[in-house]
Amino acid sequence: MPRHEERRTLPFSAEELYAVVVDVDRYPEFLPWCLGARIFKRAPNQFWADLIIGFKMFREKFTSHVHLDPAKSIEVSYVDGPLKYLHNRWDFIPEPNGHCTIDFVVDFQFKSHLFEKLVGALFTEAVHHMVMAFVKRAEEIYGKRS
Repeated sequence: MPRHEERRTLPFSAEELYAVVVDVDRYPEFLPWCLGARIFKRAPNQFWADLIIGFKMFREKFTSHVHLDPAKSIEVSYVDGPLKYLHNRWDFIPEPNGHCTIDFVVDFQFKSHLFEKLVGALFTEAVHHMVMAFVKRAEEIYGKRS
């Protein structure tokens, strides 16, 4: 099962980075391979969303349940789609200088062993590109900082 963990300290506040990650409806504007995104149900500190992910001939819809702890964490649980399992989590840890350390973890398993082999080879690079897309989005919204 592919798994990726990434930790980095960024020159944005926890609130700013949380706002970028939780803005699911805007994912197609900046997130690689995200062709569509729609929140279809909301409740206090949670929502359900569909994402359409595409790469070359691959195009799949994923439904997720997202749990929110504002400006602290976002936890995503798999509901429906081409996977056996999906879990990802963002933790936003404020730093004394106003910056934020993000801890990002994602792991999943496809129902199809063929997809697993195809994606597994590209997984780490793809996830790194995805995390960088969130960083670039924060820079677009809040300005580039050092």
